[in-house]
Amino acid sequence: MDFRNFKMPYTINDKYSRKVAYFSMEFAIDQALKIYSGGLGFLAGSHMRSAYSLSQDLVGIGILWKYGYYDQARNMDQTLQVTWTEKMYNFLEDTGIKFQIDIHDAPVWVKVWYLNPETFKSAPMFFLSTDVPENDFVSKTISHRLYDGNAATKIAQYILLGKGGARLLDELNFERDIYHLNEAHGLPAAFYLLQKYKSLDKVKEKLVFTTHTPEEAGNEKHDFNMCYQMSYFSGLAMDEVRRISGIQDDQFNHSLCALRMAHIANGVSQLHGRVSNEMWGKYEGICEIKAITNAQDYKYWSDKQLYKAKEDNDDERFDDRKNYLKKRAFKIVADQTGDIFDPNIFTIVWARRFAGYKRADFLLNDRQRFRNLLENKKHPVQIIWAGKPYPLDQPAIDTFNKLVVASKDYHNMSVVTGYELELSKRLKQAADLWLNNPRVPREASGTSGMTACMNGAVNFSTDDGWIPEFVNHGNNGFVIPKADYENMSTEEQDRYDFEKLYDILENEIVPLYYDDYDTWRQIMKNGMDDVRFQFNSDRMAEEYYDILYK
Repeated sequence: MDFRNFKMPYTINDKYSRKVAYFSMEFAIDQALKIYSGGLGFLAGSHMRSAYSLSQDLVGIGILWKYGYYDQARNMDQTLQVTWTEKMYNFLEDTGIKFQIDIHDAPVWVKVWYLNPETFKSAPMFFLSTDVPENDFVSKTISHRLYDGNAATKIAQYILLGKGGARLLDELNFERDIYHLNEAHGLPAAFYLLQKYKSLDKVKEKLVFTTHTPEEAGNEKHDFNMCYQMSYFSGLAMDEVRRISGIQDDQFNHSLCALRMAHIANGVSQLHGRVSNEMWGKYEGICEIKAITNAQDYKYWSDKQLYKAKEDNDDERFDDRKNYLKKRAFKIVADQTGDIFDPNIFTIVWARRFAGYKRADFLLNDRQRFRNLLENKKHPVQIIWAGKPYPLDQPAIDTFNKLVVASKDYHNMSVVTGYELELSKRLKQAADLWLNNPRVPREASGTSGMTACMNGAVNFSTDDGWIPEFVNHGNNGFVIPKADYENMSTEEQDRYDFEKLYDILENEIVPLYYDDYDTWRQIMKNGMDDVRFQFNSDRMAEEYYDILYK
């Protein structure tokens, strides 16, 4: 293939003829390609697979992380160990393209790799790397670790994604109508375009932005002078950057600037769209913020045999399939922890990125109540935890380790490592109940419950993210009813959610599973039906064309 004059490798559906480049720091395309950390990557991966299945004129642009996010191993006492292993990707194609971009006023070589759409049935994708012999060691490390903890390295990664990705499109001679930033990491692309076109209106015409962060403090800021010195703004004068961004203090807010340079943006659930408008509405000059609810790829995630049994109305085959899925996943649990789980016992799974607001150890807030739950003989329960804390987030790592230590006291409580695509799928198949208990309204979307539903798990969640659009309590899942959270302290909110969670779990959910399984099975089926189309990423990819790209 002649990459210097790149053409889309499949026939485009006329409905999706707008030419789009999708910039993201992470993509969860396949277990073999370890360039993602969590939900942002899972979302981007599903988007790329749906873009392929709908024949959209869209390419993905990311970074080829030499060591990935990190590999989750264990210390001798079973606690978390962060390890870094070089990844090998023989299925990627060397484009032969190398070019230089300025980072910190010095030229850095960028090498480009290509993922053929047929490899994983995704949109065509390009991955940038600075790990080449021509670069010095510091420049090589830019593409080593996803979300590097060093501020200067992180800014350099944003420059690589944004400026490097925009430059790549020029190298490919591949004109795009839309530059879609999945989070603000790729914002340097906007300044590259500004230098190219010398017109802010032209940049705005091309730029769209998806924000995933529902509170202002969570949006990344970096020292303005550091960004300037590192060539983040493609040579634009500081006064001009301040005029365009509207930021006058010493902290450069990437998301706020993106909202001012894009012509339209979106939140990732209907609730998050409202929260984003309230959060950013006090600032002048921001673009319109719409809402496009996240979704996941049904073709990739769902268990087809479980759906077939449901559609055939064969309850015996349906139950047998779910039992098999649980047994298969429990072999992973047994291998890692030595705990032998029973597929006939009610199984709760809490699995996602470990972050403070997600409250991974919430069930353990009252140790006696937790013990009563796990030692109930009439209605036995078994629980699995999994997820990757950010490797420098010591409180999250401490929470993970706290759960590991607690699990040593119970034969029916396990904490497993290696929470990536494959384990995620297996745990969703293992779950009778998919537990999600973030503080409202901290979860912008939270898509893991969608894919859990596609494998016959029932959602139980606080009323946040996508949940208000989905859960009908007692019909297709269970939800903790919202309180007046705005007038509660964090401690009051936690106490309210905790009491409601245990009350619903002990008095509604667990007894229903054991005493009226026919009703439980129907709730499973209702969830599978309700998630099937509304929260399939084909719907989402179509909405991006209808709402953001048109």
